[in-house]
Amino acid sequence: MTTEKPTPQPPVITIYTDGSSRGNPGPGGFGIVLMCGQFRKDVACGYRRTTNNRMELLGVITALEMLKIPNSNVTIYTDSKYVADAINQNWIYGWIKKGFNKVKNPDLWSRFVRIYKQHNVKFVWVKGHADNQYNNRCDQLAVAAATGNNLLVDEYFEANENENTLQL
Repeated sequence: MTTEKPTPQPPVITIYTDGSSRGNPGPGGFGIVLMCGQFRKDVACGYRRTTNNRMELLGVITALEMLKIPNSNVTIYTDSKYVADAINQNWIYGWIKKGFNKVKNPDLWSRFVRIYKQHNVKFVWVKGHADNQYNNRCDQLAVAAATGNNLLVDEYFEANENENTLQL
């Protein structure tokens, strides 16, 4: 008699993200709250010169890149219409077809698509600076990261700043 082990179900993961910049462009950061069962991890990172939209998107990318199990069921809560609408309104598929030509932040959107395809991801827009404890925590993390020391370099943005500034 053989007994087959049941196939483990992919984990259910909840992620909250927020981005911040102190000036647009200016110093920026993102905050993440990642939860799976009893596990919770808060993450933040700051950059010396970037934009709010880049930090919103980079927070999502970083959170997804932290996941270790492919095909995880992920719900991402964000107060960024820029990020949520790109997925929920299916803009991303048109951008992919165009090779991200004339799209803001093509480096990050390309990176996003690679990691997005590895999971089952749903985006939920939440109102920022409202009564959502996890969104508020992400905002605190993002602001602290943006105003902290040892800020990283957003190399793509700084190398292309003149072009990026025109697209704000």
